[in-house]
Amino acid sequence: MSKKFWTILSSAGLLVALTAIPVLAADDDAEPKYATKDIMKKAMKGPLLKKVASGDASEEEKKTLHDMMVALAKNTPKKGEQESWDKLTGALVKASEAAVKDDPKAGEMLKKAANCKACHTPHK
Repeated sequence: MSKKFWTILSSAGLLVALTAIPVLAADDDAEPKYATKDIMKKAMKGPLLKKVASGDASEEEKKTLHDMMVALAKNTPKKGEQESWDKLTGALVKASEAAVKDDPKAGEMLKKAANCKACHTPHK
């Protein structure tokens, strides 16, 4: 086969591979399940976080809080450094995961991680 044939074939293969990358990288969970505004309203200002931290929440409520904290970590902050956002939201994810696993320290972890001023000062 000629060199031209292989060049065209490899170029076509490369084109197919490059156009398939976004499709392969697309994940159903790529987009956060909850918007930051909704999380603030339902979990942080609402009763959900306090209920989970106090130990009075059902398994479903613990799971919902954890899902919200995971989504919050995936969201982009309005301002501030991504590294700071990742650290602060990571603590919330870890604390909510502890609650789902019925860790006795989960309530204290949630109270410490849900420090409004610590997050709002650099990111709101």
